[in-house]
Amino acid sequence: MAESRHVVAIPFPGRGHINPMMVLCRQLIACGIHITFVVTEEWRGLINSAHPLPPPELNFMTIPNCIPSEHGRGKDHKGFVKAVYTKMAEPVEKLFDQLEPVPQVIIADSYLPWAVEVANRRGIPICSLFTMSAAFFSVLLHFKRVPPPKTPQSPVREKDELVEKYIPSVRSIKLSDVDPLYVASLELALQAASTARKAQCMLFTSFYELESCVIDSLRKDLNYPVYTIGPSVPHMFPPKAESSDHLTWLDSQSKNSVLYISLGSFLSVSQSQFEEIAMGIHASKVKFLWVARENLSLVQEYCGDDGLVVPWCDQLNVLRHPSVGGFLTHCGFNSTLETLFTGVPVLALPIFWDQISNGRLLADEWSTGWNLRDIRGNNGTLNREEIKLAVMKLMDLERTEAKEIKERALNWSRTSKLAVKEGGSSFVSLKNFISDFIDRVEC
Repeated sequence: MAESRHVVAIPFPGRGHINPMMVLCRQLIACGIHITFVVTEEWRGLINSAHPLPPPELNFMTIPNCIPSEHGRGKDHKGFVKAVYTKMAEPVEKLFDQLEPVPQVIIADSYLPWAVEVANRRGIPICSLFTMSAAFFSVLLHFKRVPPPKTPQSPVREKDELVEKYIPSVRSIKLSDVDPLYVASLELALQAASTARKAQCMLFTSFYELESCVIDSLRKDLNYPVYTIGPSVPHMFPPKAESSDHLTWLDSQSKNSVLYISLGSFLSVSQSQFEEIAMGIHASKVKFLWVARENLSLVQEYCGDDGLVVPWCDQLNVLRHPSVGGFLTHCGFNSTLETLFTGVPVLALPIFWDQISNGRLLADEWSTGWNLRDIRGNNGTLNREEIKLAVMKLMDLERTEAKEIKERALNWSRTSKLAVKEGGSSFVSLKNFISDFIDRVEC
């Protein structure tokens, strides 16, 4: 039976896209559905060494390494995305000649527009999985409505307006949050959003209660089913009983006393901004756990002995830990969902792309922290004194404002957990997706 209920999953080749696709596949496997997961040979090796390992029921099929390596792709992000758009389609389509049985549906990342064309040519229903916020997708879908800045190469707004004026369902996000898109891979992203209209449905890793206004609007705009299945974190698995130095260290700290710091697995801050962050953390005297993927000794040297610097951690396990009271984050959407799921207040330090709108939503719409981008100097850099004060302010639960932020964060945690429980909005949405596209009866 499992073999006859077959789904092909094609993630965009990046950790922030593969992880939520893997979570969805785990959910489908738990429902007795057979999954074929398509990745490059390089990513197959990276997944093999990942924590946690993928479920044994997941069947991998690989294509050759026809795109630039994952290592160092941040040096030419636009070139990497362009290669994904132009070089992956042919080897993936060849795989379909080997697939038995033919899948009931293909689930492909929205940033793989060619997948829609491949599926439509073969007469296989395709569902587009968007691994960023629904609000950000709506911005891309309706981007022509947004007035451009006067100088796209160096966008500055004389008067900062809300995007809601032009896209009514998108609240809180400002035009200045959208302006950096003009100097990134905008045309490729707009192509992805436009092509998603040709899919048969849309899946969001968000949850309905978080973005109800946007979801309702998109259901009208797209004229096909829209399913919210998030928060796409490994919620179906209890915290692992890990034995590690950083968890042992967290066990020795007071409740809500540690600031967790992670600025992502892809792009990072400039050297000058890093130094200001590190010195600000040091001056705050707040306990910290910092995930730094390189230059660990340098980070520890700058920050001093009030915390711990590690090359990797299970982020969800760390955010669940009772000693963690705040999160200094780059605001990738996976991290955004994880901090909402665990009820941890944030200091938002967005760097790139959708992170900037996520930081705005966290601070201004969901009200679970502060957006540090708003207090940058004229040179675009936060200074150490501003960082010190922001950290101390967030972590001091004797302050009324910090206490209120913590309560709002806990409210979102309760709401997100209810969404994925039996009878919750995302639980029901996933069941509806399975019924509509995998178990449907052909007439």
